[in-house]
Amino acid sequence: MTAQFCPTKIEKMLLTTDGSEFSEGAVREAIKLAKTCSSKLFALSVVETNPEYEAVAPQVVEKAEKETRKILESVKDRASKEGVDCEIIARHGESPYEYIVEEAEKAQANMIIMGRRGRKGLKRLMMGSETARVIGHAKCNVLIVPRAASVDFKRIVVATDGSKYSDAAVSEAVSISKRCGSSLFAISVVPSETESPFDIVHMEMHKDIISEKESKMAECLVKDIKDLAEKEGVGTQGFVYSGKPYESIISMAKEKHADLIVVGSHGRTGLAKLLMGSVTERVIGLAECAVLVVKAA
Repeated sequence: MTAQFCPTKIEKMLLTTDGSEFSEGAVREAIKLAKTCSSKLFALSVVETNPEYEAVAPQVVEKAEKETRKILESVKDRASKEGVDCEIIARHGESPYEYIVEEAEKAQANMIIMGRRGRKGLKRLMMGSETARVIGHAKCNVLIVPRAASVDFKRIVVATDGSKYSDAAVSEAVSISKRCGSSLFAISVVPSETESPFDIVHMEMHKDIISEKESKMAECLVKDIKDLAEKEGVGTQGFVYSGKPYESIISMAKEKHADLIVVGSHGRTGLAKLLMGSVTERVIGLAECAVLVVKAA
């Protein structure tokens, strides 16, 4: 089922695609979202190359650019059939993320929509350097869509750690839920080696597992979300987990059959500050559903 209401203010969105099966989810959901929101869609594909390679094998680069044009024209045709205004953009160069960020700013896009490459094992913990860089440098929100994911804005998980970055994610999640009539599930995770989910109503029985101070803090964070959501007429369930944050968020999303996880970005730039320690990165790498990364103002 497609969302009946536009989930958030999206006048313009930038879709990135390479024509692979891993981009299909992003293409499909971008067109669907653009149709629902009456948004203009910009479809971008970047041929990764460098000056030395272009000089040695210009015919190969030219062939790649022609293939890229075909991919983009196909996206435009699909969008047109749905009544979506789509403008295509082809670029080539050494750093795809720079072109993605540049084109998003040029288009004044409210959102960037990207696919996620299929990975196994430890590699799934890494979202990919280009995705990390886009999230680090982009000024707008970024939606990451796995190939099989459908974003219907019906069941949304939002994670909070009490920072201003997660506050922005909470605000966006509540706003989307209000517009779309979504079921909202709020989670705060107390880091530990074991993972045990408890409804906040029953937290008092489990003080022996996680420290009282940390559990109280997490409990308050979730209660704040519930209070905020209820003021907006959004029914919300709140949970505190003990465990590895990214595992807990993924676990709850599966349990609640979420079609979207909303998280904040800690405003970092460059790949060096977005490595394996990033909860957001691991959630993106492992989630079966789409992940919306909200940028704090």
